[in-house]
Parts: sequence; C-alpha cells; structure tokens
Amino acid sequence: MNTRYLKIFSVLVVIALIFVARLAYLQLFTDRYALNAANTSIKIEYVIPQRGVIFDRNGKIMVGNQPAYEVSFTQALMKPDFDTLGFCSLMKINKADFINRINIIKKEKYYSKLTPMTFLKDLSREDIARVQEIIFKYPAFNIVQRPQRQYEVSTSGNLLGYTSEVNEREIKKDSIYYLPGDFIGKTGVEKSYEKELRGVKGMKYIQKDIRLRNIGSYKNGALDKDVITGKDITLTIDYDLQRTAEEMLVNKHGAIVAIDPNNGEVLVAATGPDIDPNLFTGPYKSKNLYALSKDTLYENKPTFDRSLQAGYPPGSTFKLLTALAAMQMEVMDEKTIFPCGGGFFYKGKRIKGHGGADPLIPSIQVSSNCFFTYAFIAIIKKYPGNPSKGVDEWKKIMSSFGVGEFLNNDFAVGAKGRIPSGDFYEKRFKAIMKASGSQRTDFKNWDEMSTGAIYNGMGQGDVLVTPIQLANYVAAIANRGWYYTPHIVKAIDGKANPDPRFKVKHQTLVDPKHFDPVLKGMEAVVLRGTARGLKSNDFTQLAKTGTAQVPQGKDNSIFVLIAPADKPKIVVVAVMEHAGFGATWAGPACTVIAEKYITGDLKRENLYKKMITSSFMPEYKRQWIADLKRKGLYKDPKPDSIKQKRIKDSLELVKQQKAKLQKKIEDEAKNNNTAKKPTKQ
Repeated sequence: MNTRYLKIFSVLVVIALIFVARLAYLQLFTDRYALNAANTSIKIEYVIPQRGVIFDRNGKIMVGNQPAYEVSFTQALMKPDFDTLGFCSLMKINKADFINRINIIKKEKYYSKLTPMTFLKDLSREDIARVQEIIFKYPAFNIVQRPQRQYEVSTSGNLLGYTSEVNEREIKKDSIYYLPGDFIGKTGVEKSYEKELRGVKGMKYIQKDIRLRNIGSYKNGALDKDVITGKDITLTIDYDLQRTAEEMLVNKHGAIVAIDPNNGEVLVAATGPDIDPNLFTGPYKSKNLYALSKDTLYENKPTFDRSLQAGYPPGSTFKLLTALAAMQMEVMDEKTIFPCGGGFFYKGKRIKGHGGADPLIPSIQVSSNCFFTYAFIAIIKKYPGNPSKGVDEWKKIMSSFGVGEFLNNDFAVGAKGRIPSGDFYEKRFKAIMKASGSQRTDFKNWDEMSTGAIYNGMGQGDVLVTPIQLANYVAAIANRGWYYTPHIVKAIDGKANPDPRFKVKHQTLVDPKHFDPVLKGMEAVVLRGTARGLKSNDFTQLAKTGTAQVPQGKDNSIFVLIAPADKPKIVVVAVMEHAGFGATWAGPACTVIAEKYITGDLKRENLYKKMITSSFMPEYKRQWIADLKRKGLYKDPKPDSIKQKRIKDSLELVKQQKAKLQKKIEDEAKNNNTAKKPTKQ
C-alpha cells in the first residue's frame, strides 16, 4: 500500500472511531435516546412561572399576579363511556357547545391526542371550588392553574401593555420556549421586556402507564428543572405624575411626556385617550379588546399611543432647532436681523407673524414666524445653486438631536417622524414641474416656495416629530448639546438597567456656545413673552409655545418646558390636538406636571382643574363628520344594525367596568406611599 492510500485509510479510521465514541457516549452516558425510546411512557409536565412584578420608580406596584384557572382536554384519556351530559351539567354548558369546543380543538394546528389542549379559560375561583372535587370522574379533563396579571392601577394601559395567548407566528419565532396555550406580552412594557418578565418554565419528567396515568417521577426527578420566577422590573415612571397627566388628557387627543434630562429617564408617557389595564384581564377580556380596537369614533383610537407613535407638526417649538442649526451652519448668529417689519414677505408670499426686525432672543420671545422662515431660507441657500446640499446638512444636524430617527429605546412601539432631505424636494419639484407642463430637465436647483420647504423653519411644512422626540430634543437643549436615550425601565430585579444603550451620552452636532442665546430666548418667553401667564413663583422655567396649523380644523396646542432654569430636573412637553393656542392648553398641562414634580404639590390647582374639566370632543366630532361628508361616506344616523349594536354593547361594557374601577384613582391619590415589595410565591 503506497503512502497516499495509507493516509486516506488513516483518516477514515479516525472518523469511524470518533463516530463510534460519540454514539457510545450518547447511549451509555446520557438519557437522550432513553427518553426518545420511552417517549410513549415518559412525558414532560411544564410548570409555568409567575411573571415579574412591575413597579413605578417610587416602589408602587403597578402590575402583579393573581391565579387564573382553565380546564384542559386530552383526547387520549377520553373514555368510551364518557358521560357527556353529566360533564356539561358540571361545567354549565350545553351539549352543542361541548361538541363545538372539542371540534375546534381538533382543528388546531398543534393538536395532538396526547397533548393537553385548553377547553375552557378564565374560570372563577367559585367555578373551580364547584368542580374540583368532581372533575376526577372525567380523566380527559383537568384543572390547570396559570398566573394571570393583576393591575393595581386603573390607567396607563398603553404604557404597561397586556399579555395574551401566543399565536402561530410567536410560536415560530421562539419555538424552544413557547407552546400552544402559553401567554406572552403583546404590547407595552409586557412586550418589550417579555424575556425578563416571563421567567423560565420548570420541567418535570413523569412516567406514565399505557393508559397515560402517572406512575411516578422519572429517575426520581434527576432530570427535572426548577421553575424560575420572572424578574421584577422598576420603571422610570412616576405614577403619581403619570396619573395626573392622564387625568388632564381625559376627553382629549394628545400626549404629555416628561423626561429627566440628566439621565434620559422617562417620568411621564401619557396618551389620550387612555386605557384602563384592568380591561385586559378576566372573562370579558376578548370583548373588551374587540371594543377598544373598534373605538374609532371621532378618531379616538385608544390603542394608538400618541406619546410614541403620533407624528405632529411641532409648530413654533421647532424654531429652537432652526436657530441652532442656522448658527451651526454659520448662516446667521444671535445678532442677525432679518427684514421682518410687519410680517414675512417673500416672492409674493405673505406670512402673518409677531415681532419686527429683531435679533434672535426677542424673536424667540414673541415667536416670530418671519425671523425663523428667513433663517431656514438662509439654510437652504447656503450653497448657491444646490439647495439640497444645505437641506441635507440641516437634516444631519436634526438627526443628531434624535429627530426624524428611531430613538432605539426600550418602548414596544415608536415612530420615526419626518425630517425631509434634499432628494425629497428634488422629487417633489420634479412632480410639480411635470404637472405644470414644464420641459425642465434639471431639478437639482429646486424652488423653496413652490416645494413648500420654507415652512419647515417655523415647524410646519414637512416636519413631523413624535412627543417623545420633542421631549428628547428639548432635553438636549437643556443640556447644551447632549442627551441620554429616553428609556422606560430603571432597574431589573433591583439592579440598574444594564442595557448599554442608555449609558451613552449622545452629542449633537451643534457647538455648546450656540445654546446660550436660545435658552435666554426661552427664559424671555416665560418672563415677558407668549408664556408669561404661566410663570411660577416657586421655581424658574424656560419654555416655548407652539400653535401648529393642521388641515383638519382647529390648531394643535403645543408647549415645551424646562425646569428649573439653572439646574434642570425635568423637561415636559404636551400636545393637545385641535385645542388652539399653545399657552392656553398644552402650557398649563406642562406647568402642572413640572410643579408637582419639583415642589411635591399642586400650588396652582386652578390650572389642574381647568384641564380636567375641559373637553375637545365636540371639535373632534365636527371634524369627523366633515371628513365623512368630504368622502361621501356620511349617512344620517339610523337605528343600530346588529353589528353596530354589538360594538355599542361592548363599548358600554367597557364604560361600565371603567366606572366601577374609577374609585381606584381616588384611593391611589390618598394612599400613594411606597409599597412593600411582595414576596414571590
């Protein structure tokens, strides 16, 4: 045998020896094949862990657990002489319903004769007490206890989220952990911190006889795995502030967001309308979720979290960023004066506004549309003949403030907003020229008037920001050019949130020296300008009002606030849809939150009462009807159809349950002391 064949033969021998050694190890030293060979007599029983408790930043329990009960069905254990009528009588269902439930189970994708499948869910303690001593007569059916969420608060449903049974897509995504019938976080914190909250299932290997009866633990439990309870989570939210914000948003569409600018912790993330999370539990859960999803009357959309998902024109609050970008791009400085006597006049266009030919600080004080429109024109025209280059440079600066970008935080939902690029306007200009019949082929040197780009400088036009982005860029202004990514979880199992995303200090592209005149302008807004009526005697404030025009009807009311002025502890922003002037509605909401956080009390209760007693629903109804009429969809009210009646009844049920739980708000207001951490069961 020559050397070449000897080498090949040696390699084959080595491979064969490795294969034999591995096979011997698996058969002699592990239970892998023993379990597979005995899989008809050894079954795994899973122990579902309790989910972690959710606290607010002050230790108040927001979400805990309570036992929930269901009845499972195993086809292989069904006896030929099964007493159907007796079982139906026990469970208080009729025979037709029993047959229908069994047929539905058999059609499920993951159905198996040997696998327990859910037959009845959400049984009460009374139901269990009634059946538990008799159900042994029906071995195919068994009582299963699962932990169910118990909400200790009656607001913040969007923020907290809810759990529900896994669907096919969720099982495929994590088939190692989830089985049919398991629960998973569907929205809110429950979803974004699912892996931390869910814990780890326990596993018990049980020996069964040919009739699937338990005959003992396999190998005395040597292979069993202990259940691990889910990790407790402490939110950055101050629930006392959160509830106050939500109360001020009743009968309003909008959002209130508050951030600690020193660390990016979100103190408030309130959306209007709000959801009572207690509607996510109990026997009426499905009906409640259905009703909430169908509640689009007057564009209510309670499951749409406006604090995180809604993109709004920021109005005059955006003028702060316009000034910073223009100074950074060196197209103006704080002493620059634009020709603003009597308003804005440019290429035949006139825009009404306050102020005259003033420099930056007075222009912020009076919120001059003219000044900041000219400032943005200067940005566009920084590179003659190439407006896209100026806009792209501006967009890059905006991105450094987290505007027009996903913030990469720990919320379950979010939106990017919009900061248009140069390419955006080239395409728009091209479409405009083609529509006008122009033969023009060069669209690089587009026109700022015909494209509408000039309106961006005063926060109108094509700029859209979410309330949390709005709060974030104001926090960056408060810090003179840096911010931490806003986040919702402060600690996990008592230890600081380890997520590295929230430990990075993001620097904006604006030189710190440019922030001083902007902050002085915000101070002038409170002392002498558009927010002087909201000045507090207890702490200093920096603010900017915003009144954003929207095509649907009445203007959006917007306000941003930094307090205290010298060492900021809180940034608060509010958006009230179709409410009017920024200082009239959004302003008081921000002031109430800041005042309560800094002083620990409401010094000006009249502002709070003004907010909680006001309603913008008539305006929403008017717009809703007008929109339907424009689309030719409006019909005079007629008697309810069966479907409408079902939706109406479901909404009424939600209303009744919420009324019953309303007392919780009053109780929480009286007893808002730090709660003791519950002992895990």
